[in-house]
Amino acid sequence: MRTTLEIDDGVLKQARRLALERGETLTRFIEEAIRRQLSVPSGLPPYRLILLTKKGKARPDIDWDDRDSIYEHMHGRS
Repeated sequence: MRTTLEIDDGVLKQARRLALERGETLTRFIEEAIRRQLSVPSGLPPYRLILLTKKGKARPDIDWDDRDSIYEHMHGRS
């Protein structure tokens, strides 16, 4: 389908340059950019990572600078 759009000159220049670098036509480049934008879920709140922290003291029998020592205690090999 043909359509006419008004696109900022700088944006269009960047799109043409990237399309050329990728060996694509400008049309294909713009179609893919629109497809990617349309595939992003809308209306969802941004993801928020909540860290779980625990109070307590570090075990003195574990060498916290030694990964193998930590793994041994995690897997009950001590």
